[in-house]
Amino acid sequence: MKKITIIIPAYNEEESLPHLYERLEKLMGSMKHYEFEILFINDGSKDNTINLIKEYRQKDNRISYVDFSRNFGKEIAMIAGIDYATGDCVIFMDADLQDPPELIPELVKYWEEGYDDVYAKRNSRKGETWLKKFTSKMYYRVLQHLTNIPIQEDTGDFRLLDRRCVNALKKMRESQRQSKSMFSWIGYKKKEVLYDRDPRIAGKTKWNYKKLVDLAIDGITSFTTSPLRISTYISIPTFVVLFVYFVYVIAKCIVTSTAIQAYQAIILLILFFSGIQILLFGIVGEYLGRIFNESKNRPLYLVNEYNGEKEMND
Repeated sequence: MKKITIIIPAYNEEESLPHLYERLEKLMGSMKHYEFEILFINDGSKDNTINLIKEYRQKDNRISYVDFSRNFGKEIAMIAGIDYATGDCVIFMDADLQDPPELIPELVKYWEEGYDDVYAKRNSRKGETWLKKFTSKMYYRVLQHLTNIPIQEDTGDFRLLDRRCVNALKKMRESQRQSKSMFSWIGYKKKEVLYDRDPRIAGKTKWNYKKLVDLAIDGITSFTTSPLRISTYISIPTFVVLFVYFVYVIAKCIVTSTAIQAYQAIILLILFFSGIQILLFGIVGEYLGRIFNESKNRPLYLVNEYNGEKEMND
């Protein structure tokens, strides 16, 4: 009997968990030919999330959990889930039920047909503002133009990965993570499944625009070095414009025999080049910051408890 691990990162989800467990229990009851592991990653929740998970484990041995020592973020929770998963395949899904568990049988069906990465693509995004939808679309467009690897648009983390995809991802231990890009990078045989994303069942979203901007920057700078080439792309036309402007000033002085207000031109040029330098220093700074973080070689996360046992984090 094949085993399926469903990985669910959870941060302050006590309101959603009862609804989630009810639907997962019904799902597992309808798929009797598979063994299930529901692996919760408690990402330093401040509410009653971990206690609820422990209660579910006491009455259902299919429930497992990893309790972080503090909040490390969803990306780190996902790699922890990969590290602790015991299934022949894993399925990532959110605890807020925006990803419907009822879609899992279809993901599994395509996995059985030989696909390694079966990802759910959003047909619609209920409960999200037009601004969030627009910025998401623009982000995927920019990311796709910066890389030569196909990026799956309008996809989240809701997907099924075969064990060989899991093993590939376990080898990628960088601290600045962007899982969506990594799913594309590892390749393997992929299959798209369309679905309508539901609004949150309870609670409030943990993502604000600052976190989304940070995630977008991580996605671009951790996946491609193309932004570093901006300096080259900008410098060439900049020097062309500077040369043309220089010729124009000299020619005007000769033809009209009039003096140019040099201080105005100097001020504009200084501001122009200063703006370019600040932009490029910011881009280089992003990459240097990532080099600095990777050079520390710290563990990605620390575990307080795994299924009732205290972790020593050796």
